[in-house]
Amino acid sequence: MKPKKIIGIDEVGRGPLAGPVAVGAVCIKAEYSRHLRKLFPVVKDSKKLAPKAREAWRDRIREAERMGYLSCAVSYVAPSVIDKKGLTFAIQSAIKQSLSEIEHDANETRVLLDGGLHAPKEYLLQKTIIKGDEKELAIALASIVAKVARDAKMVLLSKKFPQYGFEQHKGYGTRAHYLALKKYGPTLHHRKSFLHNKVI
Repeated sequence: MKPKKIIGIDEVGRGPLAGPVAVGAVCIKAEYSRHLRKLFPVVKDSKKLAPKAREAWRDRIREAERMGYLSCAVSYVAPSVIDKKGLTFAIQSAIKQSLSEIEHDANETRVLLDGGLHAPKEYLLQKTIIKGDEKELAIALASIVAKVARDAKMVLLSKKFPQYGFEQHKGYGTRAHYLALKKYGPTLHHRKSFLHNKVI
């Protein structure tokens, strides 16, 4: 039996010093998969797209969602959880949360995941694909949804903590970010376990 739905999953924010890790999930109805390949003819990893291009893709994804071709979810896990239970636990938690927010039957859904990600064991039709965000449309769309959503969160965070420049580096370990950390110290939104005693 062919799966009725295909869910692509990707994570964003594995390596930053600050901010949450985010997992995006995009569920495509199998009956519309051919049509969606025409709407999104070029599969792109979100990390290789310019910000404006990512936002344009996100607008197209929203339009496809309004038309009923697909559905999306993005879940976040806070730095405090990453520090306490580790990044692997945090990402798996976000995967479960994103899957729970999308209406589907695990037995009739194929789940495609990027890199080393894995869905819960009840998803028998799952496949982990190296560089999946460059090969599979559903994963590429999930990557874009997650990246745009997480970036927006970091821009909002920059308004509360303008001295750190979150709107520029999105929490990653740039020279400017390290300098700000040395001057002001970490916030509650920093991953203390990622700082390796360099600034605290």
